[in-house]
Amino acid sequence: MNRLKDSTSPYLLQHAGNPVDWHPWGEEAFAEARRRDVPLLISVGYSACHWCHVMAHESFEHDETARLMNEHFVNVKVDREERPDVDAVYMSATQAMTHQGGWPMTVFATPEGHPFYCGTYFPRPSFQRLLVAVHQAWTGEREAVLRQGAKLVEALNTHTALPSGPLPNRETLEQAVRNLRETFDPVHGGFGGAPKFPPSMVLEFLLRSREREMSGKTLEAMARGGIYDQLGGGFSRYSVDAAWVVPHFEKMLYDNALLLRVYTHWWRANGGPTARRVALESADWLLREMRTPEGGLASALDADSEGEEGRFYVWTPDELRELLGEQDGDWAIMVFDVTGTFEHGTSVLRLLEDPADVERLASVRARLFAARERRERPGRDEKVVASWNGLAIAALAEAGVVFDRPDLVDAARTAAVLLDDVHVLGGRLVRTSRDGRAGANSGVLEDYANVAEGLLTLYGVTGETRWFRLAGSLLDTVLDRFADGVGGFYDTADDAERLFQRPQDPTDNATPSGQYAAAGALLTYAALTGSARHREAAHAALGTVSVLSAGHARFAGWGLAVVRAALDGPVEVAVVGPADDPRTRELHREALLADVPGLVVALGDGDASPDGPALLEGRGLVGGVPAAYVCRNFTCRTPVTTAAALRTELARR
Repeated sequence: MNRLKDSTSPYLLQHAGNPVDWHPWGEEAFAEARRRDVPLLISVGYSACHWCHVMAHESFEHDETARLMNEHFVNVKVDREERPDVDAVYMSATQAMTHQGGWPMTVFATPEGHPFYCGTYFPRPSFQRLLVAVHQAWTGEREAVLRQGAKLVEALNTHTALPSGPLPNRETLEQAVRNLRETFDPVHGGFGGAPKFPPSMVLEFLLRSREREMSGKTLEAMARGGIYDQLGGGFSRYSVDAAWVVPHFEKMLYDNALLLRVYTHWWRANGGPTARRVALESADWLLREMRTPEGGLASALDADSEGEEGRFYVWTPDELRELLGEQDGDWAIMVFDVTGTFEHGTSVLRLLEDPADVERLASVRARLFAARERRERPGRDEKVVASWNGLAIAALAEAGVVFDRPDLVDAARTAAVLLDDVHVLGGRLVRTSRDGRAGANSGVLEDYANVAEGLLTLYGVTGETRWFRLAGSLLDTVLDRFADGVGGFYDTADDAERLFQRPQDPTDNATPSGQYAAAGALLTYAALTGSARHREAAHAALGTVSVLSAGHARFAGWGLAVVRAALDGPVEVAVVGPADDPRTRELHREALLADVPGLVVALGDGDASPDGPALLEGRGLVGGVPAAYVCRNFTCRTPVTTAAALRTELARR
């Protein structure tokens, strides 16, 4: 076993038995490289990454390749999910050098950590040749190598940040919709061609903008395609084709948390059966497949099982007939479009339209699901990531209210308790934990922002001021430790480990950008407290949205969604009344069911509390009965006491 054996990262533990003398990221590796006067070989990946597994089997488990690595380099293995800051700076270098990126990422760097040659996946023969070539360059052309590294680092550090401006206006949002329409696929939904990733943040913006065509087409197509697990729920990472047919089978917590929230909002907007089915199935999948014994949510499921990508999820026509009988088997082959066109004659299941016989569908699905449960399961990455659990808390809490599922709210609360008990240390966030034990890596901006977003959503659903207070503390850290001085935020705190570049990226990727996520949470907190500091910081952080909206709106979806909320007020609703009074619960549920962009809800019993949000101050019962106050910027209309009257008030724009 090498130095990774004591890691809490499942990805690093996958490599603990390699013949490669791996080091975890840290000063020890840098010191060893300086002592031996050799370069660092930094390999970055994550546990559910298919091509990371391929390169591990081909090269890192191969004795001769390991010998070359150990002889000529100090080898460092990095879990990108534990260290997104390390991943970000070296991905910038990889993209600058190769004009593409991906994982596994392979970086050769000086003992100071300055990259001088980068790439992604290398097949073993070419990787061995590369190892020899880099060694020869280091020993024979050292000055040229060092110049190349210094030049690359200088270029990355002089990269001009996106210009910022004032809070975008409604014309900016209309321009963004026009830009999105230019790359919209009217046949299959989504944007651009293959591969297609679920555009969760863009869909959130489109739903808030009442843009039904692009959002509805995309959500329907994804729900019926192979990217969605038609038996067990949950979405795969992306589709390798433009029609959502063939997925890359890894399942990530962040995708499914974001998509659960989007499908919940889609149902809230139009009440369609597909939206309800997918939202509830996705929520059930999260609780069934991803909950850890401590109550958090695990990071990911692998793409591979039994040595093959997707083996757990695919079927042959003969398997369906054998399991279901001839008649139901042929019917399932037709309903799920099983043509046997994948490797080994298999197909992923799709549900291109709902069959008339819903009972037969339910029976077939149940039998296939039970049979699939007997297969060898994909591996699960057990670590709990603060940021992604924050996304899941928000999604589960909202879905629990919208679909009247208290168990989902309970799951959100339990995950929040784990974050508070394990991930919050000395007022600061730790990014990961495993088996209830906190990791060593400090939280980055997206951790603080998404956890605050989740806690504020949970507060709005439960009225429990514990979550409101904790969110406020995290957001104060964002303002004090992450601000860049010109309206934006760095991705790392001012006291974080110094890398060759301090990462800062306002654009969305697989998750909302930390900057836009922070803006959304700050805006919500300002709406609850009246804090000008938080509101102004939110508006300033949204200043880059205008630059992106004209030509790159796909990378600013969350920022656009937050801008929509900011321009609409946001609308604040204070619900006051005894918690055990059904009239209070009715008003509260009516507020949370409202399809109003960026709606902010505060819940109290009518008595002033020093721990609660200022939005509740001075808002009491009306005539001794529970009441709801609809406000903008703390200016409220006449309170109402019935759900019907509240619905009318919320419909007024």
